Amino acid sequence: MHKSGLVELEAVLAVARHRGFRPAAVELGMSTSALSSAVAGLETRLGVRLFHRTTRSVSLTEAGEQFVARVEPALSEIRSATAEANSQRQRPAGTLRINAALGAARMVFAPLVVEYLRRYPDMTIDIVTEGRMIDIVAEGYDAGLRPSELVPRDMIRVPIGHDMRMAVVATPEYFTRHPLPKSPSDLAQHSCIRARLPNGAPYRWEFAKRGETLHVDVPGNLVLDAPLLMLDAVRAGVGLAHLAEWYVAEDIAAGRLVRVLQEWTPPFPGLALYYPAGRHMPAGLRVFIDLIRELESR
Repeated sequence: MHKSGLVELEAVLAVARHRGFRPAAVELGMSTSALSSAVAGLETRLGVRLFHRTTRSVSLTEAGEQFVARVEPALSEIRSATAEANSQRQRPAGTLRINAALGAARMVFAPLVVEYLRRYPDMTIDIVTEGRMIDIVAEGYDAGLRPSELVPRDMIRVPIGHDMRMAVVATPEYFTRHPLPKSPSDLAQHSCIRARLPNGAPYRWEFAKRGETLHVDVPGNLVLDAPLLMLDAVRAGVGLAHLAEWYVAEDIAAGRLVRVLQEWTPPFPGLALYYPAGRHMPAGLRVFIDLIRELESR
């Protein structure tokens, strides 16, 4: 095969997965022009067009669909063989790709990721953050990082950290103008920073107490889809926010935010790293899991 053949095959599969050149280039760490050249070079040598290209979409031709169907399992075997050979090294080397929620990535970054890179300087960690849940196998990731309750049932999960809680907070100045809510129903009289889920649906604030569960559609004239933006907004006095406790713990301790409805926000399972069962585990992922367990045992 042409010496750049594997790169070209990876390029074709990435474009087929993402139905576009730009996201495929991001995944592979290439420029869009280099990726396009790689695909075009392979098409020239094959003498067949693999993709239909328009200004708005990219799709496989019939020949492209047949080609990808044959090549994808073979390339998967090559990746597995490479990973297995690499696992025999005394020091892991390569790239560990993790898909994570932004908040989850921030929670583990300092205690886990930094220590991992210190111990294994030949490894690269590529973390992609996004709100939506994806198929980590189909998208080419080694592992995912999410709240445990969101991990797909067919995945192996490795718990990280303790249980989590949500917190309803606002600034002290806000509560000089508004009464403290005593129950979730009181939120109807407040200005709340509303959340939008990754699928575009509005998020209804969740509460539970003594077996009673409530989902409250709170009022408010600000809707955001990122916890960090919500944190900025609540610090600015816009209204009440409903955030994971770890986002606001320092602000509460320092008196910058006041927590309410605490008895309505019970703990729930924390984060988990997860990966597919029944596949060869790359050495980089194996030592990442070992480090998680080591830090958890302290």
